[in-house]
Amino acid sequence: MSQQSSVRSGVIFALCAYTMWGIAPIYFKALADVPPIEILMHRVVWAFVLLSFLIVGLRHIGKVKAAIKSTRVLITLMVASTLLACNWFLYIWAVNNDFILEASLGYYINPLINVFLGRLFLGETLRMTQKVAVGVAVTGVLIMIFNFGYVPWIALTLAMSFSIYGLLRKQVSVDSLPGLFIETLFLFPAAIIYWLFFATQVSDLSNNTSSLNVLLLLAGVVSTAPLLCFTAAARRIRYSTLGFFQYIGPSLMFVLAVTLYNEQLSTARLVTFCFVWVALALFTFDTFKHYRREMKEKKLAALRPE
Repeated sequence: MSQQSSVRSGVIFALCAYTMWGIAPIYFKALADVPPIEILMHRVVWAFVLLSFLIVGLRHIGKVKAAIKSTRVLITLMVASTLLACNWFLYIWAVNNDFILEASLGYYINPLINVFLGRLFLGETLRMTQKVAVGVAVTGVLIMIFNFGYVPWIALTLAMSFSIYGLLRKQVSVDSLPGLFIETLFLFPAAIIYWLFFATQVSDLSNNTSSLNVLLLLAGVVSTAPLLCFTAAARRIRYSTLGFFQYIGPSLMFVLAVTLYNEQLSTARLVTFCFVWVALALFTFDTFKHYRREMKEKKLAALRPE
């Protein structure tokens, strides 16, 4: 695959991932009567089942075996799976406890943290406008903390956990499907133990309505599809560029929270959102300008005689 083709497919994967994440609250709200820890349990179990079929059907068993031979890869994916489980649980809890707005704030902040981590750990250069964008977002969060006396811990935890997860996945040369399968494999035993010994009656599929069981079984698809798209995108495009697409998910979540679920947009939240939106506007402008400059330079280089 050429570099241009790889970048193009990475963009498509990123768009799909963040759109699916943006509308995910609709699914989790439908499971509001199920405890968040049990929704997480079903996410892990049915994602593992689905991924197992995909691994066998697509003949990726060899890639899984190759990946688990490396101790470094195993440790990295184990840490990534722990971060993923924490992120999943907090997100489910936030949605079903009417904190969709704060969850959306976390995913708005996420691309700016991606930029920062890309600079810190991957040596990706931060342009001046990107530095200003990160500074504006940090200012918005600090205003919420010091002027309104509230630490947006849900937003910050979601943003940091997922940014670090993405960074770890970028560090290992494992394809998205085998990598996610191994991550889910690490979580699967704990999920099964919880189901057998600690789960409530709602997790007994024989006692549920068919509609509830269908929703629980869909947890595998809801969990797996966007993550596969995300990890595929992370391996094809710059990590800081990947953050550019992140606004899609939180924007959809924001609209759902305010219009469909009637969450209150307090002054503290609105001030912070405004700062983050300004930061994202700066970041988007800078990314677009830099992209156009790169394309222009490539065209000029192609026209030059050898």
